[in-house]
Amino acid sequence: MRRLFGTDGIRGVANSHPMTTEIAMQVGRAVAFIVKKQARGHSILIGKDTRLSGYMLENALAAGICSMGVDVQLVGPLPTPGIAFMTTSMRADAGVVISASHNPFQDNGIKIFSGDGFKLPDAVEAEIEELIVSQKMDALRPVAEEVGRARRIDDAKGRYIVFLKNTFPRRYTLDDFHIVLDCAHGATYGVAPHVFTELGARVTLLGAKPNGTNINDGCGALYPELMAAKVREVGADIGLALDGDGDRLIVCDEQGQVVGGDHVMAICAADLIRRRKLNKKTLVTTVMSNMGLELAMREMGGAMVRTAVGDRYVVEEMRRNGYSFGGEQSGHLVFLDHITTGDGILAALQLLTVMIQREKPISELARIMESFPQVLKNVRTRTKMDVSKIPNFPETQARLEQQLGNTGRILVRPSGTEPLLRVMVEGQDDQLINGMADELCDLISRADRA
Repeated sequence: MRRLFGTDGIRGVANSHPMTTEIAMQVGRAVAFIVKKQARGHSILIGKDTRLSGYMLENALAAGICSMGVDVQLVGPLPTPGIAFMTTSMRADAGVVISASHNPFQDNGIKIFSGDGFKLPDAVEAEIEELIVSQKMDALRPVAEEVGRARRIDDAKGRYIVFLKNTFPRRYTLDDFHIVLDCAHGATYGVAPHVFTELGARVTLLGAKPNGTNINDGCGALYPELMAAKVREVGADIGLALDGDGDRLIVCDEQGQVVGGDHVMAICAADLIRRRKLNKKTLVTTVMSNMGLELAMREMGGAMVRTAVGDRYVVEEMRRNGYSFGGEQSGHLVFLDHITTGDGILAALQLLTVMIQREKPISELARIMESFPQVLKNVRTRTKMDVSKIPNFPETQARLEQQLGNTGRILVRPSGTEPLLRVMVEGQDDQLINGMADELCDLISRADRA
């Protein structure tokens, strides 16, 4: 039973359990305790997004780490993928990200990368929880000169900017592009504008004035309407919207039409196949990706593998079987040949590269796949429920799936963080799939009231 960690680290309302300074300090101590068992330089890197609560959690984490005799390297506001990059670049033993990603400012979270830049596996997160609960760390309290030090890395943004620009082919520039860029008042505000302007683009900037409380507030990847409207207003070639911690990208075309993560994955996968750079001709994505993407992959001579929801599970599957590209419908795109986690800025550069090579606007490239109609409904319950135990639910789902045949699918899954069941139905007929979703949701609601 997980006590602190969810599908993507620890997350909650800042200054309420589990996102308190007390827990943050204990997490810092536990990560340092694990690091101390390794024969390396004993340092942990900490970065954050632009939330007001980042200050208190940063200091608590640093205090916990130093109290175990491990040094801290503070990089300040930097995108999550930038912290993964800096962790490996600085040869740190671990990297900690203080961010709640796309959540509103009152939330915050803690994500941890190992020294190789990959998110911690479930087993290590469970070990951290056990260390906090068991109080095993109390026996080890370094004193005097044995406690750790903390220092700031002032040039982290510059290093990350150079890394990102080096993923863009040197023979190309962005001189002919007008880009609308929405940084969601988040961690990319000090990085993304420099990357695109230094490569030659004309940038119309949105969401680049963080004040601690406006992160993701009506802007960024969660609210692409703002970006799309600005693209239409200024006549830009493309719109790029990032989320609060910079690991997610949502795109719109030159007409202001949003191009979802599945379409972007199809465009990039097709390019990688053409260049023989897609390992095993296989794209890794989650159960949430549209059937249209699966069909498009087959038509281009490739294949698609699905995982549980969460970019960490996509990456784990990629590493396990030697795949090179994957992502999520929500905009996490992982180019494993370049970096160890989803990176919105890097993904945008790869997409722009395809546009230049193909000499086509994003609207034309997006025709590579056609999405099946998809409906997603949430049912809030009083407690967490197992749908297999709901009367008549398995039989009803099986009947509806038989009715859809090979032209649709049904997915029912619990939320990883709250008592909520998500019902997704996909098919060729909007009215039909909406009716099916309503029927399944009604069964859940009646069982919850019983």
